[in-house]
Amino acid sequence: MSHTPRGPLALIISLFTLLFIMTSVSPARAAGPVAHAVLFYSPTCPHCHIVMEQVLPPLQEHYGEQLAIVNIDVTQSDGQALYQAAISAFAIGQDRLGVPTMIFGQDVMVGEQEIPSRLPALIVAALSAGGNSWPAIPGLDEWMRTQTSSSGNSEPVVQQSAFKRDPLGSGLALTLLLVMVGSAVAVLINLRPPFDRELPTWRERAILGISIVGLIVAGYLSFVELSGSAAVCGPVGDCNAVQQSPYARLFGVLPIGLLGIAGYLAIIAALIVQRQRGQIGDLAANALPVFAFLGVVFSIYLTFLEPFVIGAVCMWCLSSAVLMTALLWVSAPRPAPQIRRGKGRRAGAH
Repeated sequence: MSHTPRGPLALIISLFTLLFIMTSVSPARAAGPVAHAVLFYSPTCPHCHIVMEQVLPPLQEHYGEQLAIVNIDVTQSDGQALYQAAISAFAIGQDRLGVPTMIFGQDVMVGEQEIPSRLPALIVAALSAGGNSWPAIPGLDEWMRTQTSSSGNSEPVVQQSAFKRDPLGSGLALTLLLVMVGSAVAVLINLRPPFDRELPTWRERAILGISIVGLIVAGYLSFVELSGSAAVCGPVGDCNAVQQSPYARLFGVLPIGLLGIAGYLAIIAALIVQRQRGQIGDLAANALPVFAFLGVVFSIYLTFLEPFVIGAVCMWCLSSAVLMTALLWVSAPRPAPQIRRGKGRRAGAH
């Protein structure tokens, strides 16, 4: 008789133990509402890595299966198409273009600062309301169906060398980079003041023609950057990946294309003013090669970013770099002819 209470007591203890286990299950394993979000990123974007490696993992660990985030690589053609569709569907302004971009329901968050500041509260609100659906991005459902089952809801970031993402384009960029560096060094080494102020007619025409072509290239890049439209690219490179990178805007504000327009206009203005006599003409004549040299230095920086940081090459950008290098050679100052005659007279005096 003294053993009869053990059965009910054991059952009660078992029930309470089961209840405790059920109520203490981590939200990561509990069935319930799910918060859905889409993150557009670039594998070579440092801001994206901050979000993907520092911001999202703690949230994913806390919410587990209640937080579903799909990562879409904008450097891939299908990912770029979805990003452009999202821009149109959510009316994302020009000042908010770029990655990382997260879309959560109807909310759009851009950058490594806005995403961590807003995302946690949005997750809580969505789960309290019973969850949310995937953002209404045209083509997203079909894209997700085409993904392999191994990728799951969160596509892993492929840690691949930026240079190897486009070997042919990166090789062209590297070749041009070496040519630009060599040109800049050669021009500096061959400087022999005083310089001949007069530019031959053919040089003036060449500078004007090259600058006009440069204005067309820079104007097209500005249109792409400001309108958010897809760039027309050739068989080599990925212009859209470059234009959507954080490096497409100087200090995150000024589109590189507009800076190029300003540079070419400055060269044309110096070319016109240098024909005048007096101090203004002299200043313009001296400024002309300086503008070209600064343009080449900045082009070296941009060309280095494409194969080694961004992981994509823009043929329009490389074309502008070629034009600026040509301007450097055509506008490079030449020694004044009287220096050579003077040396001859001194030699004859002996």
